[in-house]
Amino acid sequence: MQKPEILNITGPAGLLETIYLPPKGEAVGVAVINHPNPLQGGTNTNKVIQTAAKALCQLGFHCYLPNLRGVGNSGGEHDYGCGETQDCISVIDFARNRHPEAAKFVLAGFSFGGYVANYTAQERRPDMLLLLGAALNHYTDRPEPKAAPDADKTLIIHGAEDEVVAIEKVLSWAEPQNIPVIAIAGSSHFFHGKLIVLRDAILRFAPPVLAG
Repeated sequence: MQKPEILNITGPAGLLETIYLPPKGEAVGVAVINHPNPLQGGTNTNKVIQTAAKALCQLGFHCYLPNLRGVGNSGGEHDYGCGETQDCISVIDFARNRHPEAAKFVLAGFSFGGYVANYTAQERRPDMLLLLGAALNHYTDRPEPKAAPDADKTLIIHGAEDEVVAIEKVLSWAEPQNIPVIAIAGSSHFFHGKLIVLRDAILRFAPPVLAG
């Protein structure tokens, strides 16, 4: 795999420091993958989103991993998901304009990043919404989307023993939409010791969602 490239993408609150990973083989689309909560140290170097990016690169996606506002060298201040949604939209639009020949679009996020992706999907509908240990039914300071824009295009992977976002919260969000939840047995929130299992789950279950 080629060496990652660091890009500075213009966002609504300043430049967004973004890791770019090229696809392996023929490009089929672009993916934007959001990091966990920066108030708990989340950045675009997080191992979970790096694992997801490497899997998506194998599937032919140009992968963009932004540091959302106030993180790393990105401008602005943390906005508890509101401004971060607009940041994510800026990165999506940049990535899709940069690779017009790669038509598929994946929107992904881990933990807080899944919370941001869930909001963003309402405005930029993906061919697959990939939610990893996502903070669904978790934050209470603002109403969150009650449903994914397309349940059939939503892939949820969660640690069965998640100690941060209890899997019951995710199940209660997914159940009314008939969205299956892939539970990784023995996995904590950060997928400690389960990153290879997570990678393999993405490689196994993402292609049918994208083909559907």
